[in-house]
Amino acid sequence: MDGDIRSSSGRNIIEIIRTMRAELRKSDRKVADVVLEDPRRIMNATVGETAALAGVSQPTVLRFTTAVGCSGFQDFKIRLAQSLAFGTPATHSVLLDTDEPEVIAEKIFDYTMTSLDWARSKLDKAALHKAIDILSSARSIVFFGFGASGIVARDAQQKFPLFGVPCGAELDSHQQLMVASMMKEGDVAFVISNTGTTRSIIEIARIARDNGAVVICLTGSESPLTHFCDVTLIVETLENTNMYTPTISRIAALVVIDILSTSVAMRRPESERARIIQMKRQLTDMRKMQPI
Repeated sequence: MDGDIRSSSGRNIIEIIRTMRAELRKSDRKVADVVLEDPRRIMNATVGETAALAGVSQPTVLRFTTAVGCSGFQDFKIRLAQSLAFGTPATHSVLLDTDEPEVIAEKIFDYTMTSLDWARSKLDKAALHKAIDILSSARSIVFFGFGASGIVARDAQQKFPLFGVPCGAELDSHQQLMVASMMKEGDVAFVISNTGTTRSIIEIARIARDNGAVVICLTGSESPLTHFCDVTLIVETLENTNMYTPTISRIAALVVIDILSTSVAMRRPESERARIIQMKRQLTDMRKMQPI
């Protein structure tokens, strides 16, 4: 079996399966055929479901994923999702020490676009609508986050005041506790944590909710944080543990903040929108070079 085919992390996984099919074991070929017939169905299937579709055992499915060069079923599904993004092959994101800058640029662009497309397909539209309803009628909004999530919180805090909604962004743990403790009915606590396991953020969500605030969370998956929130926006991305790979979760979260803020803006009264237009004009004038 051609080792270069399996080990090439830049190869489209569907292309690899097609190339290797004839060399696979008979039972592994059954899995290959199911994948090639309907890859999108397999992308959302479990190991057991895939085994049932192929008429093989679950260990056979896992053996197949290893045979085509993946570290396991989850890695196989990520590679499959990347291959299906935009209906065109997507370059696998693993960066090598030997990569030239133009190769790094291509891989990061491909990885980012693939992951954003994946996040879009997984976003719960009903939860999105509910979050927009809540934010549109909020008396005030406070965004909470640490690290990369704190950057997202700051971005949100910059956008929402433009639409007539008083808001803040708290990144310091002590200040977060103080602000959450003072929240009440009509306020919205918007907590941001990709892992959803940061203890202090979970505690902030609990305190704000106990005080009557509505809690919205932006997170990467079902997690302990979601149990303390009224609305959960899961932004699932194709995170890669390679130490060089950029944190796509932050980029995806920023996109969702843009979706929320734009949707809230479009619900504002005509008079409010006129003020925004005027503000934009003033900003444009300020950026123009003044004659000497």
